[in-house]
Amino acid sequence: MGDLKKSLTPLQYHVTQENGTEAAFNNEYWDNEEEGLYVDVVSGEPLFSSRHKFESGCGWPSFHSTLAPGALVEREDRSLWAVRTEVRSRGADSHLGHLFDDGPEPTMLRYCINSAALRFIPVDKLEEEGYGEYLRFFE
Repeated sequence: MGDLKKSLTPLQYHVTQENGTEAAFNNEYWDNEEEGLYVDVVSGEPLFSSRHKFESGCGWPSFHSTLAPGALVEREDRSLWAVRTEVRSRGADSHLGHLFDDGPEPTMLRYCINSAALRFIPVDKLEEEGYGEYLRFFE
């Protein structure tokens, strides 16, 4: 944990390790329209494609699908006024955000994700960052 506190910003640590939430409409990727890959800020696990991102109006990055089945772990979250579905990365167990059933076709799902839990890699940087195998998603 000590290493993570050094390698992450205080907000990234709070969100991923302490189940925090960043401010809506005041985060890095909520309105990012660039093509690329979103990976776990802690482990680098590929999680979402910009092709699955949509404008939901909630103020956080929203995706209708994950990159691969089983990429995320879902947990029941009763921390607020209602039962919600928390989503965490499988490998690093980072808190990412929540899953709702009010998304668009084809899944009708909305993965509402904190920007602080993600690192964005533009398409033109995928190869040099070691994610060349994901270029096929953008052809």
